[in-house]
Amino acid sequence: MSVKLLTVAACALVDTDGRVLLAQRPAGKPMAGLWEFPGGKVETGERPEQTLIRELKEELGIVVNEACLAPLTFASHGYPDFHLLMPLYVCRRWEGTAVALEGQQLAWVRVNRLRDYPMPPADEPLVSHLMTLLCNSSAALSRQSSGPKDDRTSTSDWTRF
Repeated sequence: MSVKLLTVAACALVDTDGRVLLAQRPAGKPMAGLWEFPGGKVETGERPEQTLIRELKEELGIVVNEACLAPLTFASHGYPDFHLLMPLYVCRRWEGTAVALEGQQLAWVRVNRLRDYPMPPADEPLVSHLMTLLCNSSAALSRQSSGPKDDRTSTSDWTRF
């Protein structure tokens, strides 16, 4: 039995305060009312990074440079009518201010509050990966700002994003 494979790229936009942007699915769409990471369907011939650049401009009015998209993890989840493969990227730099252009609600959420927002089943496992990244990076940045303990102290490469 063959199942339809749907690839959707998602992005965790992280602001300078370490908050993550979530978008609420609007009424009339499948899974309306649930919160998700912005992104969209990868079209034929399109790479996930191209999808995110296009979707983030269409949905939020922001411009993202491909070099600022860092792949973090992915979800593989079976729904009744299709199987979803969803790479999750992290982005800390973009041009413009994120605004809801497609009728969705937006929320900037502290990483420790992400689980307070009901999400589609495919998005839920992504939260723990994001929490690990952001909590570990916050600790590394705190250690760096308080001064090195020895010559081996360094910050993760991901902070360039």
